Amino acid sequence: MALQIDWKLFLSTLALIFVAELPDKTAFATLLLATRKHPLAIFIGVAMAFVIQSVIAVSFGSALGLLPRQWVSIGGAVLFMLFAVLMWRRKDHEEENLHLENQKSNFLRTIWSSFVVIFIAEWGDLTQLASATLAAEHKKPVTVFLAATLALWTVTALAILVGNRAKKVIHPVLLQKIAAGAFALVGVILLFRA
Repeated sequence: MALQIDWKLFLSTLALIFVAELPDKTAFATLLLATRKHPLAIFIGVAMAFVIQSVIAVSFGSALGLLPRQWVSIGGAVLFMLFAVLMWRRKDHEEENLHLENQKSNFLRTIWSSFVVIFIAEWGDLTQLASATLAAEHKKPVTVFLAATLALWTVTALAILVGNRAKKVIHPVLLQKIAAGAFALVGVILLFRA
């Protein structure tokens, strides 16, 4: 049996999720990660997180909307505050003194940390809830999954491109302090939403 894609639903879901994700905290977090880490490793980690989150969204449909939004916001706030402190305290020379044998390990750590950041931050997110709602409403989970995932990956690639370019233009210490402040700001916003 051939896979049937509803192209109208695919394109409308792609556009909706793309536009909703552009100003989202996960796109912003990806951009900030890209100012410090290997772009490919970030993309792999974030892409895997979005695949799993999209599978969860379309599998459970609108049931994800039952998660307590307040606790999701508080958890996200704590996570972003922690990232702010870690970013602020980080020493630039830590990455400069890496040995060649540690590069593979750092690449894998970047994949893992990117995955964890986005996987946690995406719980109860607007795009996840929108994907769940679309899957529940249209009863075409494969179409919604493919469109939502492609939209999320596209925003991820754009955020990584911008973040990777920014690190070449702005002094690394200033960029680190800006990133720490931005993480703290996102944390405060999430805390107030809770």
